[in-house]
Amino acid sequence: MTTISSNRTGTSSSNLRTDEDVIDQVVRPSNDTCLVEVQSKAGLTAFACSKNESLLLAGLRQGLTLPYECASGTCGSCRARLDSGDVANCWPDAPGHMKIKPAKGDILMCQSRPLGDCSLRVPANVVEGFARYELPTHHNGRIERLDRLTSDVIHFDVVLAEPMSFDAGQFVLLQIPGLEGMRAYSMVNYERRTRRLSLVVKRKPGGGFGDWLFERAAAADKIDVFGPLGSATFHPDEGHDLLMVAGGSGIAGMMSILERATNEGHFESHRGHVFFGVRTVDDCFYLDKFSRYVDRARGNLEVTIALSDAPPQGPVEGAHPDIRFATGLVHEVCGRDMQGRFSDRMMSYLAGPPPMVDGALRTLIGTGKVTPDRIRYDKFG
Repeated sequence: MTTISSNRTGTSSSNLRTDEDVIDQVVRPSNDTCLVEVQSKAGLTAFACSKNESLLLAGLRQGLTLPYECASGTCGSCRARLDSGDVANCWPDAPGHMKIKPAKGDILMCQSRPLGDCSLRVPANVVEGFARYELPTHHNGRIERLDRLTSDVIHFDVVLAEPMSFDAGQFVLLQIPGLEGMRAYSMVNYERRTRRLSLVVKRKPGGGFGDWLFERAAAADKIDVFGPLGSATFHPDEGHDLLMVAGGSGIAGMMSILERATNEGHFESHRGHVFFGVRTVDDCFYLDKFSRYVDRARGNLEVTIALSDAPPQGPVEGAHPDIRFATGLVHEVCGRDMQGRFSDRMMSYLAGPPPMVDGALRTLIGTGKVTPDRIRYDKFG
C-alpha cells in the first residue's frame, strides 16, 4: 500500500464550486470517516467514506453514479484526479494504473482509500440515485458448494447472511482474507431477495482467487461480497429480442439472463440467440442447462457452441441435439450465422476475454450494423 498526496495547491477552494448545502448534508458516522468532495460535469456533490473503504465502493453504496466497469482495478474506468488531500493506494500493481496519469494526480477510485478529507475531479456526470438498480452494499458470505465443471472451470455458491436483489446480468465483487484486491464475477442464477449467489470461475495461470478455489477453498469458508454491480442487464419490459455472445466464464451473466427470460415467458413472444465460445468439446459446460432453456422456449431460442481449436464430436452432438455446434472463433461464428438476421428489435450482450469482446464488437457494429446503444457489456479484463 502506498500513499498518494495531491500535487496541486489551492485547487479545492479556487476551482471547486462552493456549495455549503451539499457539504452539510453529508453525515459522518464516526471520527474515522472522511469527507469526499466530487466535482463532476454535473456539479459538486459529496459523500462520507471510511478510511477502511475504497472511494468507489463508498460512493456507490450511497447512490452516487461514480463511473466504473470492473470495480476491481483492471479497466481504469473509475479514474479521478486528486485535487486535495491524501489517499492510500491499496494495490499499486493494479492493471488499471497503466490507463491513468498518476504524475498528474490521477487515481483509481476502486483502489484508493482516504487518509483524510479530500477533493476529487471526476470526468463524468456524478449525480445521486440509480435509475433502476438496487443500491450495492457489503455482505457477509460463506462458500456452500464447489463443483468442477471442467479441468479449469469451477461452479460455486455463496450463501449470504442477508438477502440481496439483483438484475439478470449483474455481478458482485468477492474478497477473501490474505488475497490482495477484489475479484468481479457475474451471477449465474437469477432470483429476487435471495441469499444464494451462483458463480463460475475459469482458472487462469497465476490467478490467486482461482488457485484458492481449486486448491484450498472448502464449504463454510467465509467470503466478503459487495454488490450488486453492473449495467449490462436484461429487463423483460424493454421488449427486445436477445443476442448473447460469450467466451469462457463470461457465459455466467448470460445464464442469469436466460434464467429470467425463460421463467418470465419472454421467449413466448421474442427470439433469442446465444453464441458460447470455448476451445474444445472438453471445455464445454452448462450444456444440460442450455438444453432445458431451448426446450422451454419452444423454437424461439437458438444456442450455438463455437469451438475454436477442434471440430465438434459426434457423441456430444448426439447427447444434445437441440444445441448447435460450429468450428471457429465465437464472434466469427456469430457473424456467419446471424448474417441477414440482425434487427432493430434486438439487444446484444457481450462477455468474455477482452479480445473476444473486441472481436464481437467489430462483428456487431461492422457486419450487423448494430448501433452502440443496442450493445451491453461490462469490462472485466
